[in-house]
Amino acid sequence: MKNLTLTFVLTLFLFSSCYKETKKIWLSETGIANIEQGWGAPRKNLSIDGNALTINGLIYENGIGTHSLGKIYIKLDGKVKKFHAVVGVDDEVGNRGSVEFIIMADKEILWKSGILKGPDSSAVADIILKGKKNLAILVTEGGDNNGWDHADLADAWFEYSGVAPEIMPLSKSAGERYILTPPASALPKINGSRVVGASVGKPFIFRLPVTGDRPVFYSAENLPEGLSLDPETGIITGRIRKAGEYNITLTAENSLGKDTNSLKIVTGRSLAMTPTMGWNSWNCWGLEVDDAKVRAAADAFISTGLVNHGWQYINIDDGWEAPERSANGEIIANEKFPDMKNLADYVHSLGLKIGIYSSPGPKTCGGYLGSWQHEKQDARTYAKWGIDYLKYDWCSYGSVEKDTTLTGFRRPYILMDKELKAVDRDIVFSLCQYGMADVWKWGRDVGGNLWRTTGDITDTWGSMSSIGFSQAPLAQYAGPGHWNDPDMLVVGKVGWSSNLHHSKLTPDEQYTHISLWSLLSAPLLIGCDLSDMDDFTLNLLTNDEVIAVNQDPLGIQAVQVKEGDQQVWVKKLEDGSIATGIFQLSADKYPVELFPWSEISMTMPFTLKWNELGLNGKCTVRDIWRQKDLGIFEDEYSGIVNHHGVVLLKITPVK
Repeated sequence: MKNLTLTFVLTLFLFSSCYKETKKIWLSETGIANIEQGWGAPRKNLSIDGNALTINGLIYENGIGTHSLGKIYIKLDGKVKKFHAVVGVDDEVGNRGSVEFIIMADKEILWKSGILKGPDSSAVADIILKGKKNLAILVTEGGDNNGWDHADLADAWFEYSGVAPEIMPLSKSAGERYILTPPASALPKINGSRVVGASVGKPFIFRLPVTGDRPVFYSAENLPEGLSLDPETGIITGRIRKAGEYNITLTAENSLGKDTNSLKIVTGRSLAMTPTMGWNSWNCWGLEVDDAKVRAAADAFISTGLVNHGWQYINIDDGWEAPERSANGEIIANEKFPDMKNLADYVHSLGLKIGIYSSPGPKTCGGYLGSWQHEKQDARTYAKWGIDYLKYDWCSYGSVEKDTTLTGFRRPYILMDKELKAVDRDIVFSLCQYGMADVWKWGRDVGGNLWRTTGDITDTWGSMSSIGFSQAPLAQYAGPGHWNDPDMLVVGKVGWSSNLHHSKLTPDEQYTHISLWSLLSAPLLIGCDLSDMDDFTLNLLTNDEVIAVNQDPLGIQAVQVKEGDQQVWVKKLEDGSIATGIFQLSADKYPVELFPWSEISMTMPFTLKWNELGLNGKCTVRDIWRQKDLGIFEDEYSGIVNHHGVVLLKITPVK
């Protein structure tokens, strides 16, 4: 009896001790900064738009507001007993948005929500996790695109003992920030675009992009009447007096030698003959942009040498507008921009161009004044200031345009294009409406020089890769003067506010990003703080052979010739060669392999067969990033490619 009593007491003590160790922790307390998602940043106890978490009319005090494609990877260490969450599309998007939540543990799918479409559906996950080491939560696009996929994990908590669960970074390792681009030669070399569009009689500005030791002296033959070249700065200015195509011979010379190259100027409604290259304030500063930050970006183009590689646009995104128009209805800048004309003049004095932002609706996405019912005034104001580029963002226009047919989608852009054509200024027209109504099919017809094909990009592999590798069906719609735009670059220090961080993309993923956008003939708009770039980022942006792929005068967008984990994309170039990207998506099989359950092989072999690329016989192969000839190969070429990395080659048939 004594032994039985002792056993009972000991058992009761152990049970009591274990019971006391059981704890509860909210998912929102486990490190949400490591969540990856396709748009915006995760919000603690709020929706993605900063409202109360609301699903089916019920408000939840605790949870996470996220967005598809979302990935959450959680270390459990076998000490978590249960996970609970109410999931769904937040009511803030109304009838829009569709998602599916998939919960996995140790490579096993444990639970699926099914497709949830707001605001009438939700699902409750109650999952036993005893002994599991790692948990993964995937928020998919619900079988369509990720527009308005405001996904909530509400009332989400773990029951555990021991060490608390923790959300982990998805990347295995950031890896070494290795540099492939060789240093530029001290000899002069003319880089950048070899064809430029302009209108007769409107102000023209173009700065010759030239690398090499300074000072450099410039000259030009066959400039059209009305243009002149400053021999010390290399800046061409003036107004072209007669229509035509002008083939100009350019020369750049320093103490070590000289370089000669051609530039074609094409007149007519032919702006953006190659994809636009520049900087945009949004991905770094968001609504905190101001005059000083824009001037600093322009100065950095010069001090870092970016201007010598063809980068030319300095674009102000949302956040510059005053809360009210002037008495006569003109748009005016807020206190952050005391003199927009003076700012534009400063940018032009450097041989650069300047862009601005607006919306066809009453308000911009940031809540500032749009151009609704003031399109003519705004176009004239932009021209008066000296604006060279307009990003026109859909935003609130849906609240005033009730026509949901194609006519309704086209209407605001037709109107603004008409007003831009009428002003005394060449203004590149960027349509920003996220690919609605298949804008690539009609964007050119409404005057667009480029048009967004997707939602906003973020600096995660899921966002960048899902956007970039989805562009294959759109190749036929791109060409000189009209480009598919998969959004801005997310290399360097970004943050969408003054709270900046290094891009979450690994070095390999950043090489993939720049290579893919170059093959896609996509506009290249840097989104980082130019005044705080490291050598790695600068070298990503200053490889003239990579840029030449993007700026090739043919303007052909790459096509995908091989799908799957290892993809091959091919772009025809003007000189008869092809640029080829071999991309290793590796463990990106849906959905389990989107997460790093085990060590990932960092390199994979590949073989390119010439007949699969439309080639045959002997071809020379050149490594574009390393700017290095690899030799002559017959019928095929083999090599290795890094996980989430790229090998970018130029392949030229031997005649």
